[in-house]
Amino acid sequence: MMNKALNIFCRLAVAAALAFMMTGCGIYGKFKTPEYEETADAYGDVAIGDSTSMGDILWRDFFEDENLKALIDTALANNSNMVTAKLRIDEAQASLKAARLAYVPGFDVSPNAAYGYDIDAKGGSWNFQLPLNASWQVDIFGKLTNAKRRQLAAYMQSQEYTRAVQAQLVATVAIQYYSLLALDAQYEIYQETERNWRENVRVTEELLEAGRYTADAVYQAQANYYSVCNNLLDIRQQLHQTENQMCSLLGKVSGTPIQRGKLEEWSAPEMIDVGIPVEVLSNRPDVKQAEYQFAQAFYATNGARSAMYPSLTITGSLDFYSMIVNAVGSLVEPIFQQGQLRANLKIAKAQQAEAEVAFRQSIIDAGIEVNNTVRALKTAQDKTANYAAQVSSLEKAVEAAQSKMQDKNSTYLEVLTAQQALLTAQVGEISNRLSEISEVITLYQALGGGCE
Repeated sequence: MMNKALNIFCRLAVAAALAFMMTGCGIYGKFKTPEYEETADAYGDVAIGDSTSMGDILWRDFFEDENLKALIDTALANNSNMVTAKLRIDEAQASLKAARLAYVPGFDVSPNAAYGYDIDAKGGSWNFQLPLNASWQVDIFGKLTNAKRRQLAAYMQSQEYTRAVQAQLVATVAIQYYSLLALDAQYEIYQETERNWRENVRVTEELLEAGRYTADAVYQAQANYYSVCNNLLDIRQQLHQTENQMCSLLGKVSGTPIQRGKLEEWSAPEMIDVGIPVEVLSNRPDVKQAEYQFAQAFYATNGARSAMYPSLTITGSLDFYSMIVNAVGSLVEPIFQQGQLRANLKIAKAQQAEAEVAFRQSIIDAGIEVNNTVRALKTAQDKTANYAAQVSSLEKAVEAAQSKMQDKNSTYLEVLTAQQALLTAQVGEISNRLSEISEVITLYQALGGGCE
């Protein structure tokens, strides 16, 4: 019996091998990342230096503020998106393990007992069976191999997704942190302005009593003072909301203290290098995600093609009581399902083409993001000197107008106009500083930074 089963298996294996040689070509093909001509020019007109990229710097070395580093550590440990991303890795790893175990034969034991009674002999006996059953699918046409490779690509994609979540979280926490520092700086300016304009009201009231100003000047001074008071309240509310947004990123409840420094303590990287596109973009987690999605579609197409070929399954059993061994091999050829299988293959090919389009577009979009960010950063940097000169000139203008007002050579309206222009310029200078910092952080993320 055992020899007969082995002979059957050998014949089936030979037949399957011959079928594979004749019709199974291509179903074991491995995915290869395609090269696109757009990659080399992905940055557009942005100048490219050497292969060094700012994105290669570890985020702990990129950011110097210790308060910010502590906040990022907290976010990476507690943020819900980060925790969920890590759980997705566990799920993908389990699926990959299951795909690998498909190569291993399956075993099961089904013990049973029966009692037989002989009336003539006036007695009975028990009959016991303890069979061990085994089933093994031989992966001749790559069904299991393609399923395993597809799960491996899914596992790698889950890792890249986690890297993308981390990079986004690092950048978001950093930008949120410096947004808080910018609001702190604006709040200090409005506090100083509130004190100065309160003094203006007092001076104007004294000048009214002295007969040098009319009541409308006092009313105008008071109105502008209350406007600044409202601005202080608005910024205080913005600070509260921004702190709560930071608490959400950190996985903390509202009201958790956010330790922070000063905006002027920020120091930009000495060199802002974008690196070579083909190297930088291949390290971006979102591009890698699209690549592994493309790989999954590739192996799904191979799997759909493999489903059209026969499947070889070997089954056997061993009864430990009778020590009887059985082994059977079966080669199943899908005949009546060919129409459905061909349709599935057509769908898989279309999905593979879609995945390639998405992968190619991810490279283009990543390059455009780098280009836009570099341009925005250059614009903010160019504005820095202009804002500094503007604030300096307006400070002098306010001093001159106040001096002329004391000498009766100007009206209060001139002082008010100069003070309002100065306030606008000071707030604009801080906003531009925040824009510059945000663009540096965004460029760092666009170059693949923060995902280590």
